[in-house]
Amino acid sequence: MKVGIVVLLRDLQELGRAPRYTEVREMALRAESAGFDSIWLYDHLLYRSEDQPTVGIWECWTMLSALAEATRRVELGTLVVCNQFRNPAILAKMAVTLDEVSKGRFILGLGAGWNKAEFEAFGVPFDNRVDRLEEALQIIKPLLTEGHVDFAGKFYQAHHCEIRPRGPRASGPPLLIGGLGPRLLRLTAQYADIWNTGYCSYPNSLAEPRSKLETACVELGRDPATLPVTALVALAYPDLQTPETWMKEYISGSVEEVAAAIYSYYQLGVSHLMFHFGPYAATALARLAEALQEYHEVVAGSE
Repeated sequence: MKVGIVVLLRDLQELGRAPRYTEVREMALRAESAGFDSIWLYDHLLYRSEDQPTVGIWECWTMLSALAEATRRVELGTLVVCNQFRNPAILAKMAVTLDEVSKGRFILGLGAGWNKAEFEAFGVPFDNRVDRLEEALQIIKPLLTEGHVDFAGKFYQAHHCEIRPRGPRASGPPLLIGGLGPRLLRLTAQYADIWNTGYCSYPNSLAEPRSKLETACVELGRDPATLPVTALVALAYPDLQTPETWMKEYISGSVEEVAAAIYSYYQLGVSHLMFHFGPYAATALARLAEALQEYHEVVAGSE
């Protein structure tokens, strides 16, 4: 099982601002040096809740492209790209190009989006999000895997579209879909190479959404075993900083306790964990890195 971290681009209470690129890069390189398998970025234009000030965030794809050059080993992924922010054919072209820059380390995570305020602020349609995603997948999937598509739908068109040159992987970067609703799970079963659920806490929180995904796979005639399961996991160290208000449930504890939680996900057959940890600081990352090493030792001892 692979283990990665979310590299944050938004305003942080630890800094009182968004991290500069040098700080984003530093955290990514710390994670790579500490032995993590991947780094993941959220795709938002801003965060805004009713009667609350705007929370700023850097644009995901630009930062991810820079990190593809800055890093050497870790996989890079999006959790998840909002479908409506970019034309689907152009997004597929961008994904193949980023896979080239990263030498085959990119995972395209895709979803329908949820934060209405950012859609409105940037003039992006918020209606029919799942309908739009369903059409987009009929463009993106064949462009990634085959390099060509001819599609005309209600929301998107891609007439005799080709992606050339092709990237380092003949079938393109893998497509991860994140979501929990019934239609999203059916689209995941139909199109995805990987499924992601979040925010999870302890492993038993995975049981219900996973069961729903397996049902969707069976209904569409897909063997659930062919669809790797990944989980975005919240992790907090309250002794270092009070957890953010959105963290209602999270993993916490000693190095051994966090390592045991990671191992429990491994026992469930999860293929990849992505940790959103707090406080977002080197001290917390170092603790998580210790737990990662402990987890590897437990796995090695059980084989």
